[in-house]
Amino acid sequence: MEPETGGKPFDDEYWREYLTQGGDATHAARRLFTRLPSDPRCRLCTAPFSGAGGRVMRLIGRRPSDANPNVCTGCQNHLIRHHGGAEVEGTMLFADIRGSTALAETMSPGDFHRLLERFYAVASRAVFEHDGAIDKFVGDELVAMFYPGLAGDRHVARAIEAAQAVLRMTGHGMAEAPWVPVGAGVHTGLVWFGAVGTPPHVELTSLGDTVNTAARLAAAAGAGEVLVSAEAARAAGLGDDLERRRLALKGKQEPFDVVVVTNASS
Repeated sequence: MEPETGGKPFDDEYWREYLTQGGDATHAARRLFTRLPSDPRCRLCTAPFSGAGGRVMRLIGRRPSDANPNVCTGCQNHLIRHHGGAEVEGTMLFADIRGSTALAETMSPGDFHRLLERFYAVASRAVFEHDGAIDKFVGDELVAMFYPGLAGDRHVARAIEAAQAVLRMTGHGMAEAPWVPVGAGVHTGLVWFGAVGTPPHVELTSLGDTVNTAARLAAAAGAGEVLVSAEAARAAGLGDDLERRRLALKGKQEPFDVVVVTNASS
């Protein structure tokens, strides 16, 4: 089932509306799909994933996406098929395993693979439960994006909450040492999000300085820390009682202000 555009061309304006508000195609699908049972549903077009409605959706190729089970394959493929994308306000979350090279030296390749798979599983769950989208896993690192069309107006806060959940799920802040040491970074701003590459190798990804900055913050974070940029901290309404740091980040000419968050921060 190919979404209709309501006569709109597939230009930057169309994709920006699609990513922030859903666009005409998603609104039209919502009017139809909300009449079908039952929850859970695609967060964008409301296509049902279970029950009789879910069976109907599977017949037309709509099922939970592998990249984000909160979104259906129809919404994901719409972007990929038309090579869509646009600049939108978004929040990036990077989380990676601290000292993974040293960890790998202490275990067999198979054991290290199982450790990474466990990390991927809990990190994915944290992102999905907070309405984010997995951009990719790169080695020992999670890259996730939170944008208005999926996470709503609280996309910054949702990204920080997801980062805290990753720390909690990996055992930070508990009586015993975490089962894997993880640090994270969160930054918000303009992000280009959409499809890149040439068929048949097309994927969805996030690009821009906001992405690069979040990666630098994650690299600077210690185990059990989320380094949140000052911009993201203000947008999320983080308290003034949290630790502040001024960092020299690679590629940044001026010192960069961050707020330090743990899984117990409020």
